[in-house]
Amino acid sequence: MVIRYLSRPLGRATVLRATALRAAALATGASVCLAAPAAGLSGPAAGAELAPPEPLSAYSSSSPYPSYSSSSRYSSYSSSSSYSSSLLDRPGTQVRPAAGAPPAPRDLTARSWLVSDARTGEVLAAHNAHRRLPPASTLKSLFALAALDRLHPETPHTVTHGELRKVGGGSSLVGVDAGRSYRVADLWRGVFLSSGNDAVHVLAEMNGGWRHTVRQMRAKARELGARDTHVVSPDGYDAPGQVSSAFDLAVFGRAGLADPQFARYCSTARARFPQGNWSYPIQNTNRLLTGADGVERYPGLIGVKNGYTSGAGHTLIAAAHRGTRTVLVTVMNPSRGGFAVYEEARSLLDWGFAAVGRVQPVGSLLPAKPRKAPDRDQRTAAAAIVSSAASDDGSDWPALVLVGVGSAAVLAGCLVIVRRRRAATVARRRASGGEFFR
Repeated sequence: MVIRYLSRPLGRATVLRATALRAAALATGASVCLAAPAAGLSGPAAGAELAPPEPLSAYSSSSPYPSYSSSSRYSSYSSSSSYSSSLLDRPGTQVRPAAGAPPAPRDLTARSWLVSDARTGEVLAAHNAHRRLPPASTLKSLFALAALDRLHPETPHTVTHGELRKVGGGSSLVGVDAGRSYRVADLWRGVFLSSGNDAVHVLAEMNGGWRHTVRQMRAKARELGARDTHVVSPDGYDAPGQVSSAFDLAVFGRAGLADPQFARYCSTARARFPQGNWSYPIQNTNRLLTGADGVERYPGLIGVKNGYTSGAGHTLIAAAHRGTRTVLVTVMNPSRGGFAVYEEARSLLDWGFAAVGRVQPVGSLLPAKPRKAPDRDQRTAAAAIVSSAASDDGSDWPALVLVGVGSAAVLAGCLVIVRRRRAATVARRRASGGEFFR
């Protein structure tokens, strides 16, 4: 195929004009490309985390209990709030009321407490949230989070004397006997309802041993972002150095409610515990759930765990569901003693339901997102550019010089390429007499 090309000589001015336009376009593009990285590195928000952490993906929506996954449907502040952990680090009561918010309870004597929205993880108010205190049997919630999924509920187990040998004196017991066989589910009911340290010791041995379970609990606490907790004894029995906080206990309670097994056990008010060929009734020691001992039952309560030791005083994780809201509170060691822990929890639950959507969060129970480290080569290149472009007076002229030099180099290269191509084209035309073959 022959295509006849009728050429006519181009004027020198036309050639130079076209060449200049092409070179200018290329230089402009090069300037933009070279300037963009410098601007990105010098921006004040580079690497900043502008949004609150995403919810934990492990929170399953298949649970028969209310879902506690965070969603914009459940949070008025999910996209605009700034979650300030520094507020929770401060001593005293932290609350950020908006217009129409109810006043926070003022007659509380607990050394530490916290109110949160269990669906979103938003902390609505807190008092000494990260104060480290002995947790008593509320630590069994972390034990369950670490071991519950590792033991099948229908597995039978014959208890040995060795498994019960180290149960602490004065411990709460469900009545586990050596030589008898129990299902794992029976032992878990003994943990949640009767707070039985004997059941904890047996389950911990089935889980790989006491020390192994302690390591699992510590790892689970770190995974959930609970940094105030140090586990020594999985049953919560007083031990030197064993501490937690109102914040961490709320984290454990929220994670537990997302687990169908955990939620089912902690919300059970009454059950029967096997004793050979017969069984006897056991009742949940959480009096807000059962209404026992003169404590009025709280409407909609769904657990979670209470505790008491002489060193820790009374401690409590409590959650209640009402309408579309689930409020979770933790209370640690009220000075009034007795059953004051339940009454103070009641006040906090009442306030939480009234305050949801009317207060700005003071923090979040969700663990902070780990920041992704840039690639080593990228870090090295970025550091080289920044260091070479930096000046003592903070001005931008070094970066501008770099851009200008780069643009000039690109422009010179473009001119050379254009001239060579033009010369080659003219030579081919002259050699072919104006005909191009394709």
